[in-house]
Amino acid sequence: MIFLDIILVSLKSLTNNRLRTFLSMLGIIIGVAAVIAVIAISSGAEEQMLDRLNNLGTNLITITPGTSRGGGGTISQDVGDVFTYETAEQILSLCPSIEKVDPYISSRVLAIYGNTNLQVSTRASSTTVFEISDLELEMGRFFTDMDLEDSKMIAVIGSTVAEDLFGSTNPIGQKVKVGSGNNKFSLTVVGVLAEKGQVMFTNYDNTIFLPITTWMNRFQRTDFVNGFTAQARSREEADDAVAQVEYLLYQKFKDLDKFKVSSQAAMLSMATDMTNTFKILLAGIASISLLVGGIGIMNITLVSVTERTREIGIRKALGAKRRVILLQFLIEASIVSIVGGLFGIAFGLLGSMAISKVGGWPFVISSSAILISIGFSTLIGIFFGIYPANKAAGLDPVDALSYE
Repeated sequence: MIFLDIILVSLKSLTNNRLRTFLSMLGIIIGVAAVIAVIAISSGAEEQMLDRLNNLGTNLITITPGTSRGGGGTISQDVGDVFTYETAEQILSLCPSIEKVDPYISSRVLAIYGNTNLQVSTRASSTTVFEISDLELEMGRFFTDMDLEDSKMIAVIGSTVAEDLFGSTNPIGQKVKVGSGNNKFSLTVVGVLAEKGQVMFTNYDNTIFLPITTWMNRFQRTDFVNGFTAQARSREEADDAVAQVEYLLYQKFKDLDKFKVSSQAAMLSMATDMTNTFKILLAGIASISLLVGGIGIMNITLVSVTERTREIGIRKALGAKRRVILLQFLIEASIVSIVGGLFGIAFGLLGSMAISKVGGWPFVISSSAILISIGFSTLIGIFFGIYPANKAAGLDPVDALSYE
């Protein structure tokens, strides 16, 4: 019953000084809202990124040239002049855990149709790229193995390229010029991809796909490709596939620096670690405002103790024990921090929902983040309320009654 009476007295004291109570809460509200918003926004962005990576499949393997160094006065070889088109066939035939291999050459070019031009990415690939990247058509067709054999001057374009270049015109059958400077060639559009978005460093919607043999034989006239995207037979075989490719390429080049082999699963794990580190860092920075809020609670409580010195003296003279006075001021500080934490959670959730909607990523918040925030704000209130409460409880009744 005594504890309930102390709570009622604390609530009455706080409501009698509403403005002071609100100002005490403000730092906690801002701090908790910032922590909740940071965790929710970063979790939503992380989920969107991981979903896109998972859509590509965790059994994907990327094979790229490494660093090529010269020695003894020789000039280092261009890192792009490492893999040939035939290397893809060797990987596919000699690595049993590999199911598909797509050799590619990527570049940035100017695309021109009529009076419209824009900078786009090009990816010259085999037909396997559409299966590996899980691409779908909005209209038209993909290029075929026959198109590769004949080095056909055709292209499959992303949805953004189609919209920006052709507008309301049907792109199928239209000719688009691609290239740079005086080195341009004309491609006939045979397909338009359904919207895919950006996955890691590739924006499929702003990319033009063409047969790799067309690029090698008609445009660049080269025997080398930029790299390969391979697909393991299953997620479980991804590590074996990486080891097999590394062994094959080492036998071929006798130099580990000439190539890099990485799996999508490893990239997924690395991306998760990076986002978690980033999330913790941001939450830590946002938590600083909670500490500022705690200092505000201590400051306001100290002012309250000073103003209520005579009240404390009267209560102690009437028999109030030290622990009752201590508990009252601790409860007042705790109520301020708990209520401020609840308001902070509400504002944090509303803010993160709005920002997530504008940013276009899913709204994600875990119950653990909410519990940690409210728990931390409560501890802040208790911690920073101890000193003022202890000061109030330690006042001498005679000195308190004579305080002016």
